[in-house]
Amino acid sequence: MNQTLSTIEELVRIPAPCPAPLGLACDGTDLWIGSYETNRIYGLNAQQGRVFEEALAPGRPHGLTVTGDALRVIVADENDDRWIRRYIMGKHFKSEAIGCPERTGSFLAYDGDLLYVSQRYEQCIHEIDATGTVLRTIPVPRQVTGMVIVSGKFYLATTESRESDDYRLLRLDARGDVPVVEELASIGFAARSLGFDGSRFWTNCRAENTIVAFARPD
Repeated sequence: MNQTLSTIEELVRIPAPCPAPLGLACDGTDLWIGSYETNRIYGLNAQQGRVFEEALAPGRPHGLTVTGDALRVIVADENDDRWIRRYIMGKHFKSEAIGCPERTGSFLAYDGDLLYVSQRYEQCIHEIDATGTVLRTIPVPRQVTGMVIVSGKFYLATTESRESDDYRLLRLDARGDVPVVEELASIGFAARSLGFDGSRFWTNCRAENTIVAFARPD
């Protein structure tokens, strides 16, 4: 852990509704969780800790994000090729699929108009259109293990490498010609995914099968 940064202020931990929680997105007071082991996504009321919806994904779910009345979910097929699938809340997954760039990607973010796909080992974020065409590539100084867009800026859970236990929360402003990166806080565990409910951030502590809410550090 980085000793020069303050550590995130944890507000609450709740049990995950599944083993190995990986994907996470916020929809107001509700959370959406994807399990790396069960290949399912779960709608979870965060205040009650109650699952109100569950669906089998067409592959292994990774990152997910809320886009209106639907989720976009990165799903890995049997060859570990990554596809973006659409899940209509309260209904089912749609049949269409968009290929991730180079068929790889871990996490998703949505700015109300476009989708963004992170590639961990390439240390970048791709802005893509509705067909999956890359419009822009944003470099990131560390490996991304979770991301969300808040007030036009990326907030990123990051690490130096798979072997490192140094996880940090970064803020990246990519609205100018040159991205501006700020390190905000250390995260005291291996965080997976990042969501924001309007006041708090949420992430997964996959090793402990828990979901963690923490205060906005800025």
